Amino acid sequence: MIKIICIGKIKEKYLKEAVLEYQKRISKYTKLELIELPDYDFDVKKTLSKEKDNILKVIKPNDYNILLDLDGQSFTSLEFASKLLNLREKYPNINFIIGGSFGVDTDIKEKCQERISFSKLTFPHQLFRVIFLEQIYRSFKIINNEEYHK
Repeated sequence: MIKIICIGKIKEKYLKEAVLEYQKRISKYTKLELIELPDYDFDVKKTLSKEKDNILKVIKPNDYNILLDLDGQSFTSLEFASKLLNLREKYPNINFIIGGSFGVDTDIKEKCQERISFSKLTFPHQLFRVIFLEQIYRSFKIINNEEYHK
């Protein structure tokens, strides 16, 4: 199972529709759970602490945790598909964690086995979810040798 754990909810209708469409497409290949946790607007330290507590409630000790992070390793779509295939063969539960506007607490970084970067650019968190879901869908199309990836 793949879990995408993210801070904040999507508010725009068109982004919600895109997320639902990719969730539907991905469901052909794997079980996917999108967990939206509340975001906070306290001072940085208090916000990171509260968001950390919420993230820790939804990850389990045997899960493989990947933080989506600007400082993470970058992949091409083909490399990401290969990575996803290898991880799914080894781990029944893979969590992708998308932090809030302040990032994530260092305790969360330490719980993650690796970090992946999708770009050095900064994206709105809500839009990034759609981009990320599309890449997961693209990965499954690549893994299954189905037409889509160019």
